[in-house]
This record gives sequence, C-alpha cells and structure tokens, in this order.
Amino acid sequence: MRSRVASTTMLAAALVVGAAWGASTVHYQRFPYRYGKQAYEYLRPTPSIDKDGPWSIGIYTGPSPFQLSAPSGIVNPVLTAADVTDIDARFVADPFMAIEGGRFYMFFEVLNRTTQQGDIGYAESNDGKKWEYKKIIVDEPFHLSYPYVFKWDDSYYMTPESHQDLSVRLYKATAFPGEWHYVKSILNGDHYTDPSIFRQNSMWWLLCSNTQNDALNLYYADSLLGTWVAHPMNPVVKLNRHISRPAGRVLVQDGHTYRFGQDDDPRYGIQVYAFEISELSKTSYKEKSASSSPVVTMTGSGWNGAGMHTVDAHLVNGVWMAAVDGQKTVRP
Repeated sequence: MRSRVASTTMLAAALVVGAAWGASTVHYQRFPYRYGKQAYEYLRPTPSIDKDGPWSIGIYTGPSPFQLSAPSGIVNPVLTAADVTDIDARFVADPFMAIEGGRFYMFFEVLNRTTQQGDIGYAESNDGKKWEYKKIIVDEPFHLSYPYVFKWDDSYYMTPESHQDLSVRLYKATAFPGEWHYVKSILNGDHYTDPSIFRQNSMWWLLCSNTQNDALNLYYADSLLGTWVAHPMNPVVKLNRHISRPAGRVLVQDGHTYRFGQDDDPRYGIQVYAFEISELSKTSYKEKSASSSPVVTMTGSGWNGAGMHTVDAHLVNGVWMAAVDGQKTVRP
C-alpha cells in the first residue's frame, strides 16, 4: 500500500513538473534551450572535418531566386584566388553584389594566405558575366568575411562578419565602390556569425548565427545607427545545423520576406535552403520552407563539387541573377 502511494505521488510530481516545463516552453520560448542544447551536444556525433579544396565564386541565374542553375553563357567560376593581385590569396568566398548605373560590383571574402585571416575585396563587371578583380577594400587585425552590402538613403553600407572582434561592425562607402570607413559597432559582446541585415515594416532587422552553426538569432532597431535589441524568442531557430546559419541576402520581395540558410550538417557549407519569414514583429517570429529542394547544392565534381553556402540574388531585366560560391572537390 505504501509503495503504491509513493508511486502515485512520484507520478503526480512528474506530471506537475512536465506541465510546468511545457507551459514555460510555450510562454517563454527560450527557457529550455540551454538545457536541451547541452543534451544535444552530448549525444550528437562530432561532425566530420572538411578536407576538400578552396572556395571560389560563380554566377547562377533562373526564373526565381529559388530556381537557380549555371547558365550556358557564363564560365564558372568567375572569380578565384588566382584573380587576386594585391595579396597572396588562398580562396575567395561569400559574394555579395550591388548594381549601380548599369554596372555590377561584387564584394567578397579573400582569405589571406600570409595572415590566415579574411579581408574584404571587390571586383567589377559590365554585364555580370565576366569579372575583373580590383583590390582589397577592408583589412582589419581580425578575420572578416560575409561582406553584406546594402543601400540606404542613397549611401552604401556593409556589415561584414567580424565575430573574432565580438561585434557586428558597420562600414559606409565614402567613395563607392572602392573606399569604405568604419562607422560603429551596432552589436557587441558575442560571436555573431554571418550577420544579415534588412528593413521591413519601418524597422531594421538582423539575423545571425553562432560559431556552432546551430542557432539563428534575431535583433531589431528603430534606426540603423540606433540601439539594437535581442528578440525575446532568441534563438528563433534552435539546435539545427541544417538551416540556422544565414547564407546570403534577405529578400523583401512583393510583400514577402525570404531568408537563405546554409546546411552545415554533417559538415560546413554543403548546400543552401530558402525560407519565407511568415511572421515578424518585436515579439514573434515564424518561418516556413520556401522551396522543396535546396536552392543550390554541391555537385559532386568541379569547382562546386564539395559544397555551396552563399546566395545573393538580384532581379536583372526580368531574370534572377545570383552570386554564389562553391568549394572544389579534391580527389586523392
């Protein structure tokens, strides 16, 4: 009898704890994440180490930003480390484009072989097909990558990844495209990876991941140079290396907002998926898949055989043109 009472008491206690946990999960969103992540990391196998070749940059086109492929009129890759003339480059990656006055500009990470850190370089093109490397435009004492370039109030800005500096740094073009200066750090104190900034509903929003590539965090501000606030639902995507890390420009198109996320499981930079952000406010965030298949993916051979992890899509004369990158397959 006493044993039955004890069992009943333990069951009732477990139900109460479970109900409280569930209610906290629904109400606070973030409460169980820390503990769930600890269990996830403990149980999950260590990802395999990538031993394939260098990254380079290509151009894809298609009828939509989610249906992209290598066009017949472009020889990919359009930019490689061999095109870099002012430093000894190991690879180029993370391309972002800007189109101004009918001319194309590409901004990208250049991995400096001497310093083993990323710098930001740029190239130009008359048609988006053939590119000419120009020079390094941003070089800091720490690693830079993912030069997210955008235009606001007739000026060009850039928020490259600077997670080694524990910041998101904002740069402004003093003489576009080749001269830039540091304005301020809009976020400080954490490893913000691949920060992706966009404007919607008269607000500024910024998505970024962490160095484990398993969480997507969201920040917002009333003005670009104002105070940035962490979203109460952070991380808005939890414990998912397949989709958490941003993979290119956030598109605000015809009343819809889309983000790209890179697949980093079982290893970094395999392919890119697209998601529609269906609900976005200071208190809520929801997204859904925008495509049933990857937007770009490793091809198994050639310049992008081992992986693809950035998509920056622009509508050009009725056709979507995207700067993409790929990792070369190296055969033993």
